Amino acid sequence: MAHKVTRLDFLKTAGLATTGAIIGGKASANTPEAGSSPAIVSKGPSGKVNLALIGIANQGASDARQFINSGLANIVAVCDVDLDSQGSQETIKLVPKAKQFRDFRVMFDKMAGDIDAVQVAIPDFAHFPVCMAAMQLGKSVYVEKPMTRTFYEAELMAQMAQKNPKLVTQVGNQGHSGENYFQFRAWKEAGIIKDVTSVTAFMNGSRRWHPYDPNITRFPEAQPLPKGMTEKDWDTWLTTAAYHDFNEKYHPGNWRGWYDFGLGALGDWGAHILDTIHEFLDLGLPYEIEPLHVVNLNDYFFPLESTIKFRFPSRGDMPPVDITWYDGVKNIPPVPDGYFSVDATVDNTIPPPGGVPQQKPVQQRMPGAGKIIYTKELTFKGGTHSAPLVIIPAEKAKEMAPKLPKYPESPSNHYENFLKACLGEEKSRSPFQTFAPLAQIFSLGIIALRRNRKLIFNRETKEIVNDKFANSMLTDRPPRKGWESYYI
Repeated sequence: MAHKVTRLDFLKTAGLATTGAIIGGKASANTPEAGSSPAIVSKGPSGKVNLALIGIANQGASDARQFINSGLANIVAVCDVDLDSQGSQETIKLVPKAKQFRDFRVMFDKMAGDIDAVQVAIPDFAHFPVCMAAMQLGKSVYVEKPMTRTFYEAELMAQMAQKNPKLVTQVGNQGHSGENYFQFRAWKEAGIIKDVTSVTAFMNGSRRWHPYDPNITRFPEAQPLPKGMTEKDWDTWLTTAAYHDFNEKYHPGNWRGWYDFGLGALGDWGAHILDTIHEFLDLGLPYEIEPLHVVNLNDYFFPLESTIKFRFPSRGDMPPVDITWYDGVKNIPPVPDGYFSVDATVDNTIPPPGGVPQQKPVQQRMPGAGKIIYTKELTFKGGTHSAPLVIIPAEKAKEMAPKLPKYPESPSNHYENFLKACLGEEKSRSPFQTFAPLAQIFSLGIIALRRNRKLIFNRETKEIVNDKFANSMLTDRPPRKGWESYYI
């Protein structure tokens, strides 16, 4: 990507010139340790990464504890628009010496010289301006999945990361540093996973936003701000999004169900289910996206159920692949014979969707989320995050057991991997260049869902060629006044 791309360029061409690193993730997928190059940060006397935490409640609090417990980070600042919330206060107690801010821009103005890297664990729609601001200042970035909200934003973030190879970037699909990552790579290299033709992926756990009225016809009414938050803080929370009055159905934590703020279950859980499939099968972007089943479609809020098919072309000697995504508590996918004959180990370090513990053995009970991978010879059953794959049915698994290659244990979890990459000791496993096409797949799926029609996508020009309205949604609406600088 040699040239700079403005929003106007993207609106005209719907994309950038094709490159392997950003289009398909191919540049790093077959290396022994995929990821962005390690970059040695300016170490302080402690030899640790000077890390600022942006978003310190809910998922941000969980990420913060991981970074703190790693022993590799020196937390120099915390930033959250809702510093008085219980979640924020609990994190602050862990790092009482860290300076406190409510606006990331103020933090960067006052402390840029003291920060090596940032954690960004805020709503999906706000990832882009914060990450771009950090990278523009030469700071490495760990951002929660699904990386960003729109197709165009993912493109720009990947471009920025590629143009600045000394920056370390990592998307928070934590399982990408776990067993499934190393197993999938080893099994593909050994020819155990080959000739994949279709994938079923599903998330059938409950989600907190669905108790709302599914027949929504307008945005919710204004409510008083939480204690300690001002109108300026709320304006900062909104970042680039169009103005919305504060309502508890947005904050704290319920923003993901609204099209304006989140990417629904697809962006939330797809990142934990499809990541190794996407990277190691070199899928890149789909050429066709079709909503097959939608319940309670409306203009504001993600539907109760959706089934979306993504079609990918052949790649080298690999055949075309169809991925069918099912979400919704009652939208259970079909399963092959023998599915319940073998249990897929779950990642017990990650709470299951809906917070309901998994029952083991499975015994005819569908897990809350997972995947089924179909090849010309074998069928694999998988869970989510770092849960390893198993071959089904049980008889086939027993037959294949002696042929399965060994694979290494992970040398670091996802948070340690990011920090070690900043210290020049490892490469990050889920850099922006690798994850961006997966984020763009989520965006395309949601555009097809909202338009409720099959979309044809040109992978070379990055245009939706059969629907001008859908094509314009690749960039979404312009940012609010004052936030344009991150897009040019």
